[in-house]
Amino acid sequence: MRKASRLFEIIQIVRLARQPVTAATIAERLEVTVRSIYRDIAALQAMRVPIDGGRGIGYILRPGFDLPPLMFSIEEMEAIVLSLALLERTGDSELKQAAKRVSAKIAGAVPPPLRQVFDANALHAWGFAAPSTGAIDLALVRRAIRDEEKLDLSYRDKMGRAAERLIRPIALIYYAETANIVAWCELRQAIRNFRSDRIADCQATGLRFKGEGDRLRQVWVNGWETNVAATVV
Repeated sequence: MRKASRLFEIIQIVRLARQPVTAATIAERLEVTVRSIYRDIAALQAMRVPIDGGRGIGYILRPGFDLPPLMFSIEEMEAIVLSLALLERTGDSELKQAAKRVSAKIAGAVPPPLRQVFDANALHAWGFAAPSTGAIDLALVRRAIRDEEKLDLSYRDKMGRAAERLIRPIALIYYAETANIVAWCELRQAIRNFRSDRIADCQATGLRFKGEGDRLRQVWVNGWETNVAATVV
């Protein structure tokens, strides 16, 4: 077990204990030496974690100290860091800015042993970033999906032909080269995928399809399960 994970587990053990916990007990649970626990306790105390006690009598956390209500293991923190890094590869500028704010909030909320996962800058999502989505604002699409609002698209199909489409957006798929809007097309009366890089203009209509989003997503999912994928137009 890495030190950062071990420090987190020690805090959890002494926080939940009803009576002092000896270093030997902690060492047995974490499968490390007692000497390692003594060093870890000293490190936590140096970080101002209020652990009281000593060798032979055990350790306990003083009242008034607690971990934030939302807490993660070291592996969970690494998963979050990598997921946020992957957002940098999308063409969605609003989501990229949101990812930076999330990183700052989590880094400010977690205790020092876990904060080093953010500070170390050791996890990266490599590869080229998706190009900007240009004429279409994907934030508008995401809001339309949440609010179940129809969108009006000025679109060019794969043959380059211009068309106007009224759609009911139900999902957004991010690929390396573009993003696809999964939607019910009112012209075709079927589920279709619309590539963001083929959209010349996208406008909210104010027309709602309240209560239909979940049903249409199920139609889409069932189509994938039966190998009938939504067509890219």
